Amino acid sequence: MSSAVPKVPITVAIGDGIGPEIMSQTLRVLEAAGAALAPEFIEVGEAVYRAGNSSGIGPEAWESLKRTRVLLKAPITTPLGGGYKSLNVTLRKTLGLYANVRPCRSLHPAVATRHPDLDVVIIRENEEDLYAGIEHQQTPDVVQCLKLVSRSGCEKIVRFAFEYARRHGRRRITCMTKDNIMKLTDGLFHRVFMEIGRQYPDIAQDHQIIDIGAARLADTPERYDVVVTMNLYGDIISDIVAQLTGSVGLAGSSNVGDQGALFEAIHGSAPDIAGQNIANPSGLLQAAVLMLGHLGQHEVAARIHNAWLCALEDGLHTADIYRAGTSRTKVSTTEFADAVIARLGRGPQQLAAMPALPVAAPPPSAIETPLYGKVPVEQQLVGVDVFLRWDGKRAATLGQELEALTGHRLQLKLITNRGVKVYPDGHPETFCTDHWRCRFVAADARIHGAQLDFTRVSFIDVLTLLHRLADCQLYVIKTEHLYLMDGARAFSLGQGE
Repeated sequence: MSSAVPKVPITVAIGDGIGPEIMSQTLRVLEAAGAALAPEFIEVGEAVYRAGNSSGIGPEAWESLKRTRVLLKAPITTPLGGGYKSLNVTLRKTLGLYANVRPCRSLHPAVATRHPDLDVVIIRENEEDLYAGIEHQQTPDVVQCLKLVSRSGCEKIVRFAFEYARRHGRRRITCMTKDNIMKLTDGLFHRVFMEIGRQYPDIAQDHQIIDIGAARLADTPERYDVVVTMNLYGDIISDIVAQLTGSVGLAGSSNVGDQGALFEAIHGSAPDIAGQNIANPSGLLQAAVLMLGHLGQHEVAARIHNAWLCALEDGLHTADIYRAGTSRTKVSTTEFADAVIARLGRGPQQLAAMPALPVAAPPPSAIETPLYGKVPVEQQLVGVDVFLRWDGKRAATLGQELEALTGHRLQLKLITNRGVKVYPDGHPETFCTDHWRCRFVAADARIHGAQLDFTRVSFIDVLTLLHRLADCQLYVIKTEHLYLMDGARAFSLGQGE
């Protein structure tokens, strides 16, 4: 690339474990290929954690990220214990990088794989779900992790997936959730997928439950094109599909938001092989190729990617993908980077080359137009779930005590333990912990078996109930209000209710 092209500032984190090794070699390849980049180096990860910063990132690093809005990051290590939070999650959520894109393509016959026709892109929601990391120990026996899913978050990632498919010539999108069990959270994601999907009739669409979807991805990945899913599921299946290509060490990913982007390998810091010069730099190199495309340096991106394909075709493989009969030479981290540099300007003979032409970006309005908020929603309080720590064993004993305390404005509807109804009409076989959900509704609500004609209650009614429970030495650990949204029940039934 001509020296007259202005260099683009980027932030670079060399990472932990094998991070410094693979980053140094990736930067060598970028420089040799003529990438117009001006790296700013920051320290994040294990050393920052150990220095007493539980977030793993300091103010100077944040300042660089705000300047460049682009981060090329090697893997980092999050220390075990001590309350440390994952820096990867912190970066994605703080910078609003809501879309994680992980392309996975078979490199057959250059790299051994059982799935020569695999070509799947996993698009993962990056900010919500269980990765909110909101956890509490509520009783000595029970801990909780909150799963938070928003309509606006679902809309952003689903629309992103459809736009990605359209501009990359992809023909089908599969949505994967577990909404047969989590009908509100995963159900919302599925509903939004169907709503937005109607605006893209040119793209084939289907939905699968995540467990069978993951099994089919592992067995016959050639059936899939683009998969859009929630945070935890996407994390798991993207590693599965990447491994099917031959190694997770081959895959890079991009984390994209409206105001910035982060590019990284999908594998971890692998401290067990750090310093041995045997790690595969391919994942980080592919992340750098995605970064160059993001920056508009498409010719350099194609130059690097095609040289990388040539090195793989020539059988120069690091230890993780070396296979007798397929590979020719087992090479080190440095030797593999040398091989890529030596092949810059060449194109692969068997594998599909990457074109130098840019892919058209979607108009901004395509991503920014929300469905949420067009119609006001009436939210009506109709009851409360009170969670108690109670060390007794018989649900009937607790139920009778609660019924004796209430009944004036609110009545006990049921008690569950770990989600299963244990009162009234519970079963003695149900195993119970010290964590009890007690559901109260208006005393004048009409109950017909599992059917309930809900009546509005007031916050004062709920507060009065809590005072009565506290006065009787019952240990309240949490409450959740029960709402109707536009008249529809917006809370789940207990199992067996």
